[in-house]
Amino acid sequence: MARVAVRPLRGKDPLGLRRALADRLLPLLVAAMALLAALALGAAGGAAALAAHWRGAGEGTITLALPRGADVAGALARLRALPEVERAEALDAARLSAILAPWLGPSVGPSVGPSAGSSAGDEGPAALPLPLLVEVAGRAALDPARLAAAAGRGARAEPASPWVARIVRLADGLHALAVAVLGVVAAIAAALVAVATRAGIAARRETILILHELGARDADIAGRFAARLALLCGGGAAAGAALAVPALHQLAAGAVPLFSPRDAALADLPWGGLLLLPPAAALIGWLTAHVTVRRWLLRLP
Repeated sequence: MARVAVRPLRGKDPLGLRRALADRLLPLLVAAMALLAALALGAAGGAAALAAHWRGAGEGTITLALPRGADVAGALARLRALPEVERAEALDAARLSAILAPWLGPSVGPSVGPSAGSSAGDEGPAALPLPLLVEVAGRAALDPARLAAAAGRGARAEPASPWVARIVRLADGLHALAVAVLGVVAAIAAALVAVATRAGIAARRETILILHELGARDADIAGRFAARLALLCGGGAAAGAALAVPALHQLAAGAVPLFSPRDAALADLPWGGLLLLPPAAALIGWLTAHVTVRRWLLRLP
C-alpha cells in the first residue's frame, strides 16, 4: 500500500497509549528504583564527607608532645609563626581528661601520684599526670620534623595513625560503590522502560501500522510513546524520592555525628540529588522510549 503525504498525529491519545501503557506496574517499579537511587545518593554523599573529614584530620593536623616543664607559650608562638600553620593550640587538662577518661577512668588529672586520703594499699584509681600536647592544623601539608624542631627540644610529632588512611580508603571505596550502584539502577530503569515500550508497541501494533501507512511521521509516533513513558517514569521517581526522605534522615542521624559535633538536620539530606531524580527518570524514560520506537519503525517495510 502506498503511503499518503506525511502528516502529524492529532488528538490527545491517537495511539491509545493510556490503555497500552497503564499507570500501574511501571511507575511502581520506577519508584523502587528511585528509592534505591536515593539511598545510593545518600551513601555517596556521606562517604565523601567522611573521607574528606578524615583526610583533613590525617593530612592537615598533627599533635606535638612536649616534655614536662617545657615552655608551652614559647612553643605556640614559634609554631604560629610558621607560614604553613593555620592554628596551634595547647590541649587543656579538661579536654585531655575527657579524651582519656574512657580508657583510664575519670580520675585522670594534672596531679601525680595517689589521690588525697588514699593509702598505698588502696585499689582505687590514682590521678595520673597529663602530657603536654599541642594540636597543630595547617593550611597545607605539614612536615612533622619541621614542627617538632620549631616546638623546641624534646618535642615529638605524632602524625595521624595508619588507621586514618585505612578509614579514608574505606570511605573512598564506599563512595565509588555508591556511584556504581547509581549507574546500575539507571541501566535497570532503562531496561524496564525498553520492555514496557515494546509491550506497548505489541499492544497497539495494528493502530501504529495503520497510522504509519496513512502518513503519520515516525517522530510523532515515537514522541507520543516517549511523552507517555516520561510521565510515568517521572511520577514514579517522585514517589520513590519522597519515600526515601525518612530513611535518609535516619541514616544521617547516625552518620553526621561521625564527622561533625552536632546532630543531623534535614539540611544534611542530599536534596539536590533528590530533586534531580524525577527529571532524570523522565529523561531516561523519554530517551529509551524514543530510541526503541524509532528503531522498530525503521524495520517496517
